[in-house]
Amino acid sequence: MAKAPRPEPAPGLVIVDKPAGWTSHDVVGRMRRLAGTRKVGHAGTLDPMATGVLVIGIGRATRLLTYIVGHDKAYEATIRLGQSTVTDDAEGDVTASRDASSVTDAAIADAVAGLTGDISQVPSTVSAIKIDGQRAYKRARDGETVEIPARPVTVSAFDVLATRRSGDTIDLDVRVEVSSGTYVRALARDLGAALTVDGHGVGGHLTSLRRTRVGGLTLADARTLDELAALVESGAEVPRVPLGAAASAVLPTIALTEPHARALGYGQAIPASALGEQSAHDGPYAGLAPDGDLVAVLERRADTLRPAVVFRPSGSEPSPAAAQ
Repeated sequence: MAKAPRPEPAPGLVIVDKPAGWTSHDVVGRMRRLAGTRKVGHAGTLDPMATGVLVIGIGRATRLLTYIVGHDKAYEATIRLGQSTVTDDAEGDVTASRDASSVTDAAIADAVAGLTGDISQVPSTVSAIKIDGQRAYKRARDGETVEIPARPVTVSAFDVLATRRSGDTIDLDVRVEVSSGTYVRALARDLGAALTVDGHGVGGHLTSLRRTRVGGLTLADARTLDELAALVESGAEVPRVPLGAAASAVLPTIALTEPHARALGYGQAIPASALGEQSAHDGPYAGLAPDGDLVAVLERRADTLRPAVVFRPSGSEPSPAAAQ
């Protein structure tokens, strides 16, 4: 007798406060076990050293992750001036040391200002960027000389919260808000290069990194893996941010009428006039049913809105609104 198909897991996002030492893939593996499904993915890799917001999609919510990856992000970090490392963070060997004790607070402020706004950044050679089909970090670890072209990024905020001086080094606690694709460890490297003593950059690298926000999803929404495991062990389900609330945190929303929601659920287009006051936005948009559930992600084409991804086909049940 054929086995009954496994029911689809309740869709939604889980905001995990990733622990240090775990890869993003490790977290996905743990969440698969906790949620009881293999349909789990993440939006935006965090290095093993980093902690903080890792957005996990479960079930149909994995189809929303592509719209989350490209969002701006916020971090808190510590930059050590006076040392360079092969990875631009504390996980790599120190490649150069220079006495940074004479670098003034005013010079640091000027260099930080020069790395704020729309800038051109060369990603770290141990980044996951593909060069001729291979990850840059693999080429670097194989001993190749890796040349990654600079690319435009936006650093909308770069604030020094505290400065600690110890011997030849200076530690800066900073808060940054950056566009997708910006490497905070490259900011640390470039800050160290911009601050010079006797004509040479003092060098810099990250000693800690904590992601505090992805789009509108913050640490306030996050739970640790231990907290999630304890909930599951108590008999509760993994708490999820429902699809409607998740989409609203990262996309402009459209309040749909029932006829429009039904048409989109069948894969049909609706008039662009449904945008109302959102008409100036480029999109994509989250189309929400009258009950707040996510019907579809919409793209504008001339005078119509077409579903790019349908999350609630017409005739299906609304997504369970699992509260956190």
